[in-house]
Amino acid sequence: MTTVPHAGAPLIAVAHGSRDPRAAATVEALLDGVRRARPGLDVRAAYLDHATPSLPQALSGLDEAVVLPLLLTAAYHSRVDIPAALREAAGRTPLLRAVCGPTLGPHPLLVRALERRLAEAGVEIGDPDTAVVLVSAGSSDRRANATIAAVAREWTRTRPWWSVTAAYASAAAPTPRDEVVRLTRAGAPKVVVAPYLLAPGYFADAVERDTLEAGAHAVAGVLGPAPELAALLLERHAQAVRAASAAA
Repeated sequence: MTTVPHAGAPLIAVAHGSRDPRAAATVEALLDGVRRARPGLDVRAAYLDHATPSLPQALSGLDEAVVLPLLLTAAYHSRVDIPAALREAAGRTPLLRAVCGPTLGPHPLLVRALERRLAEAGVEIGDPDTAVVLVSAGSSDRRANATIAAVAREWTRTRPWWSVTAAYASAAAPTPRDEVVRLTRAGAPKVVVAPYLLAPGYFADAVERDTLEAGAHAVAGVLGPAPELAALLLERHAQAVRAASAAA
């Protein structure tokens, strides 16, 4: 398989997929933003589970593509599932020119999107009396969880928050509820929650419910179709093409 698509190659964004219809609707809203930012670029969604099309289905009929994981951290799905699906597609179409780009995060544009959602929830950005709980879905891959903790540390360095700490909705500790309680007991004047989640669904609903019950002052919305994410997808698209060309 030749792996050097050109700069206008179709962008295939691969999301995890969910039984919750709000998730796919959010993905489509995000990709609509990409289409508006880059008219003429063929932009398609694909899903690993629970929704269609699959990646091989989304690639059907194409002779080139840039495949981008619509995932916030590198873990099993980006390292194993997506490359396997791309190999399956290549087996069906031997002349397919395709390359797989990196996950969305970490990236400063994601922090800007987080701040956008916090501001929309009434939070003063960088308020020194506000502790931020950065909540990801959580992973069995310790490297993915460590990436979220690193994002939290960097955010603390760039803004004068009371603190920014990581919490995980599953598979790792602390839980969002426990971190809100800990910060409150530690004397944080205000505690707010910034979901590092792409779309609404089970995790987002549970995080909002549990952290508000635990005493959080505000819970921001999910990242969703923030314009920063649309810009980031286009940046990753260009980055993947450049990397493939350099390696050819």
